[in-house]
Amino acid sequence: MVRKLFGTDGVRGTVNQDPITAETALRLAMAAGTYFSPVSGKQRPLAVIGKDTRLSGYMLESAMVAGFTTVGMDVILVGPMVTPGVAMLTRSLRADLGVMLSASHNPYQDNGLKFFGPDGFKLSDEIELSLEHIIRDIDDSVKVSPKHLGRAMRLDDAAGRYIEMAKGTFPKGLRLDGLKLVVDCANGAAYKLAPKVFFELGADIISLGVEPDGFNINRDCGAMAPQSLQEAVKSNNAHAGIALDGDADRIVLVDEKGKVVDGDQILGALANAWLKTDELNGGGIVTTVMSNLGLEIYLNSKGLKLCRTHVGDRYVLEYMRQHGFNLGGEQSGHIILSDYASTGDGIIAALQILSIALTEGKPISDVTCLFEPVPQLLRNIKVKDASNFDDTILRSISETAEKQIGKMGRVLIRKSGTEEVIRVMVESEDEVLMLKLVDNINSKLLECEAK
Repeated sequence: MVRKLFGTDGVRGTVNQDPITAETALRLAMAAGTYFSPVSGKQRPLAVIGKDTRLSGYMLESAMVAGFTTVGMDVILVGPMVTPGVAMLTRSLRADLGVMLSASHNPYQDNGLKFFGPDGFKLSDEIELSLEHIIRDIDDSVKVSPKHLGRAMRLDDAAGRYIEMAKGTFPKGLRLDGLKLVVDCANGAAYKLAPKVFFELGADIISLGVEPDGFNINRDCGAMAPQSLQEAVKSNNAHAGIALDGDADRIVLVDEKGKVVDGDQILGALANAWLKTDELNGGGIVTTVMSNLGLEIYLNSKGLKLCRTHVGDRYVLEYMRQHGFNLGGEQSGHIILSDYASTGDGIIAALQILSIALTEGKPISDVTCLFEPVPQLLRNIKVKDASNFDDTILRSISETAEKQIGKMGRVLIRKSGTEEVIRVMVESEDEVLMLKLVDNINSKLLECEAK
């Protein structure tokens, strides 16, 4: 069966519209609390809840607390916390479940619920489908007696725990002394944490996006809008800029010249450095179908392989775990370093790139610009109902375009998991042909919708 409530990364949507309502959050908490029973020897089940800075986080947090405590689960509230921090705390506190309330890079009017199992990893498709079955049939029988209601409490040192963990991933004996860094926290979950991590390791910090008001998360700042960061790096003669998104599980870098460095270049830099130090496991990296062909060509030249998965960092991580890789991620900036974290972590990824630059005595531009990307065109084509487009139809359109583009290009057509759009990606050295193909694909999709 196909999941209907859960998408590519948890449950996400516009606040106060199904499914991001207080009622659904409460029922989902009851379902999750019922599913994640305590391990042997524990007296009470425990959930950890973190959130970013959206106003709606208060509403969803209260609803989740009500749902968990109704079924007898205790709750630890950690307040504003980055997604990888919630994953880490779920594991370190020996909780049965972790929840991050965030819509990542989306604007404030959206929110979402990301779930982590007791191992700190995102839930599998199978578990999410089980939760959908439970929430559909849930009734009063799961409610505990007044005596056995769960309790909610706050963890005052949650931020400090994450900061120390993140600093601990930086090589011992290495410091950021003498570096000037601009850190853009997107007015999101990392607005207090990220500047402290880099400052405590010795860097001179210029902070952007650290004044959240409940409405300005990701607004003209952060990983989705790095223009202000680029300007700040150049005007302050900084060594690098670091842009996070609303929940800090993705990163975009800006080098000392003010040039944006995306996830593909970060992955290439890490793979190259770890290959030299014999730290790279699996003989390559794992990324998604969206990563640039230029990255694959570069890795192959180093004798490394690039394995592709469906879009979504959890699919990347699942493949990494199954096949023994320790480096993976997405072009969008989700960088997964499984030696250090169980999900994408923008702060730790930045620390690893900075450590490479310091160790090699090179500027960020030299360690991150290792290959020339193949020209890539992305277009979101709006449709009335993306679910009406059968995968067979999309595959047929894609195969027709691929025959025209040849071996030195790629075509990808897929339905969005969160919007009524068809996402089209074409790569080719021939930019005229690339534009023509995207226009042809657009026409074909509109013809199919009209039928």
